[in-house]
Amino acid sequence: MAQQQKNGQEQDLNQLRKVRREKLAELQQNGKDPFVITKYDQTHHSQEIKDNFDELEGKQVSIAGRMMSKRVMGKASFCNVQDLKGNIQSYVARDSIGEENYKEFKKLDVGDVIGIEGEVFKTKTGEMSIHASHVTLLSKSLQILPEKFHGLTNTDTRYRQRYVDLIMNPEVKDTFIKRSRIISAIRKYLDGQGFMEVETPMLVANAGGAAARPFETHFNALNEDLKLRISLELYLKRLIVGGLERVYEIGRVFRNEGLDTRHNPEFTLMELYQAYTDYNGMMDLTENLYRHVAQEVLGTTKIVYNGVEMDLGKPFERITMVDAVKKYAGVDWNEVETLEQARELAKEHNVEFEERHKKGDILNLFFEEYVEEHLVQPTFVMDHPIEISPLTKKKPENPDYVERFEFFMNGWEMANAYSELNDPIDQRERFKAQEEQLAQGDEEANTTDEDFLNALEIGMPPTGGIGFGIDRMCMLLTDSAAIRDVLLFPTMKSQGTAKNAANNEAQSSDAAQEAPAEKIDLTKVKIEPLFEEFVDFDTFSKSDFRAVKVKECVAVPKSKKLLQFTLDDGTGTDRTILSGIHEYYEPEELVGKTCIAIVNLPPRKMMGIDSCGMLISAVHEYDGQEALNLLMVDDRIPAGAKLY
Repeated sequence: MAQQQKNGQEQDLNQLRKVRREKLAELQQNGKDPFVITKYDQTHHSQEIKDNFDELEGKQVSIAGRMMSKRVMGKASFCNVQDLKGNIQSYVARDSIGEENYKEFKKLDVGDVIGIEGEVFKTKTGEMSIHASHVTLLSKSLQILPEKFHGLTNTDTRYRQRYVDLIMNPEVKDTFIKRSRIISAIRKYLDGQGFMEVETPMLVANAGGAAARPFETHFNALNEDLKLRISLELYLKRLIVGGLERVYEIGRVFRNEGLDTRHNPEFTLMELYQAYTDYNGMMDLTENLYRHVAQEVLGTTKIVYNGVEMDLGKPFERITMVDAVKKYAGVDWNEVETLEQARELAKEHNVEFEERHKKGDILNLFFEEYVEEHLVQPTFVMDHPIEISPLTKKKPENPDYVERFEFFMNGWEMANAYSELNDPIDQRERFKAQEEQLAQGDEEANTTDEDFLNALEIGMPPTGGIGFGIDRMCMLLTDSAAIRDVLLFPTMKSQGTAKNAANNEAQSSDAAQEAPAEKIDLTKVKIEPLFEEFVDFDTFSKSDFRAVKVKECVAVPKSKKLLQFTLDDGTGTDRTILSGIHEYYEPEELVGKTCIAIVNLPPRKMMGIDSCGMLISAVHEYDGQEALNLLMVDDRIPAGAKLY
């Protein structure tokens, strides 16, 4: 029945599209092809007319935008036009625009781009409007917009077809206007502080400056393998060597990592470097910059994210990593003298570590496990262990630590800053240590950059540097739940072939289009033999199988296998379940899905996180390799529904 209804709806939509094409053909035959129009003189935007109504009442204006609704009532009609700044009603009467123009107006469709000339006035109901004297079709819409009362709500479709999202959801447009203003405010502040904006290469032979795995490509002209940059650091420091004392860059960087609500493989990073200052100078700059941007864009230094207020007007807290771990984990790292002691403490506190991890690495693992989630208000976490900071100056009084801070808000790392290492001999040793880690399997370790070392040998002054995640800053200042909500075109998994993608139409349905299921050769499939031992019904019935909705799914930091699910199990309280299926799924694929889970298992710690239940998967062997499919069911099944 549901399939018949869906087929019927698709047939109706296909018929509507056919009618629109026929209307276009008729216009073209009559010499009125809208696509030959090259410009339109637009005197005002909708909101300008509303804001300045007293001055504009009775005056002639011309607006242009997309027609979002139309009511035809005999000799007079109304339509609503949406433009960059908002929307405004227009009264279209046959006597005012002429019989021929009115006949053309009646044939227009919702979604068409039109221009309206007319006089500003108020209707009898008091609505600010335009009394049209002429209507011009500027572009014919051949597709069908989503139904206006429900809009475009499917998250996957919204991200894939942002152009429809921007049309149907005004709050989305507002988010991206704010994002533009945020970046503009950053530039304005830094320019006022004497910084110079520069541009550095995206294609590099050596991708350094951060702990991340790069994308790799090949440059045919030189027959050389190159990488996409993961950071802006090493080139900007070369400019400090060259005498440009204050430089910054806002640009895309690329990291070959997972997708989740806070990570996209390409994202916007800002890095700045200032000669003759240190990380304390960077703290002062960060505090002032954040206050300036919030005040400029939002008109206040108090921001609310997900219902939690954060105050940028108060002095930001400053705490060392050692003191933070002591405060939240109850472990005093000043008393930890050896690597063995650090490992024992990690085992006692269920903090997972790898054989290659040194004492400082384990301190950082404690910090990630126990501290980060508490850092909601603006906080600088200072003085990191040297093992995790290969480009930073040591603290003169304690060389096990470096002059580095990370800036946290809402439990997220928002910025990372150093008193920059300018000793080329020390830097070479740090690169050597990174090379050793690379050899031990750390794919995110840096490699030695000889040209950068040469620059340091020329001589770099004492310098403070910092990197800001622009996308996370935009998330906080626009109260956006996911990084994709502040990226106009986030990275998405391809849907089938290019031909299939071209036929993917948001207008045909408010549901995501599914890529065709991959066909497998069943002769290559092997499954585990059935259990020979019986399980009695009483034992089996103790397992509570429930339908759960995936609210959020993220990759677990420091784990290549685990995904962390936040689930709606129908109780009203979120449930967390970890599952080792990252090899088979990216987190983005699973948000919004309905799955099956056992919900009455005792909590089990995985990477220090309580996993409360088990998601059910089907496992088989295919062509000698293990394959896995998460059990997903019809979305009509409500969260919490029990399986029998």
